[in-house]
Amino acid sequence: MGAQLRVYKRRIRSVTATKKITKAMEMIAASRVVKAQRKVAASAPYATELTRAVSAVGTGSNTKHPLTTEAETATRAAVLLLTSDRGLAGAFNSNAIKAAEQLTARLEAEGKEVDTYIVGRRGLAHYNFRERKVAESWSGFTDEPTYADAKKVAGPLIEAIEKETADGGVDELHIVFTEFISMMTQTALDDRLLPLSLEEVEQEKTTKDEILPLYDFEPSAEDVLDALLPRYVESRVYNALLQSAASKHAATRRAMKSATDNAGELIETLSRLANAARQAEITQEISEIVGGSAALADATAGSDR
Repeated sequence: MGAQLRVYKRRIRSVTATKKITKAMEMIAASRVVKAQRKVAASAPYATELTRAVSAVGTGSNTKHPLTTEAETATRAAVLLLTSDRGLAGAFNSNAIKAAEQLTARLEAEGKEVDTYIVGRRGLAHYNFRERKVAESWSGFTDEPTYADAKKVAGPLIEAIEKETADGGVDELHIVFTEFISMMTQTALDDRLLPLSLEEVEQEKTTKDEILPLYDFEPSAEDVLDALLPRYVESRVYNALLQSAASKHAATRRAMKSATDNAGELIETLSRLANAARQAEITQEISEIVGGSAALADATAGSDR
């Protein structure tokens, strides 16, 4: 066997082994994304209704609270960036990081100091490599996040929003995650969690200057908001973690399918080149045999003379 043919056969074996791995990873991601989709669908109604409840309390009372009240001059903001612990997911992590950097630049242009919180080793590695300050980070659960993980992430954020900015607190809380739209479409976006943008609630006017509230609160609207604040942040963070996980699995499935298809095409190309090299070797061997036979015949004829 010629040297060139050996090279082709070695590369075919290597690419075939890689194709088996990428195919297995594609199947694993496909099974995980279905489970993640179900969790996203199950968590969405709770997060939506809790947001509505907070909005109702905010619009039905005049209580000033970090959940619903805009700071007169916001000077500090927290940004939570959700990435994955592992790669092999195409542009999933880079798109989320890019969205976070754009949000940070926009907030800094508004004169706000930004504290960055990161979930996932990929995002943390990006910031560490560029020697950027990270307030706090978490990892190890991005593929299958639980509500306990969401509570762990939400804890420092809730503490920061409850503190005064002079004591290290923040006026705003933003989250950057990848929204799962479909198996083929996932979009990195940023969303402001706090202060909450209140929904408009219709109210009855008794006179031109008086407005009757739609709700009564026990023991008080402030106590209700204090109770809802951690649950609101935890539910929104949990939903974002689940959406990010589903998006990552979908991106991995798509990337591994592309890698598997490319490996198949490369194997076909290498097989054609190997066949051509083998045919060239056979042709050369035949030529050598024919040439040797002719030379032997000439030598025999010369000796008979």
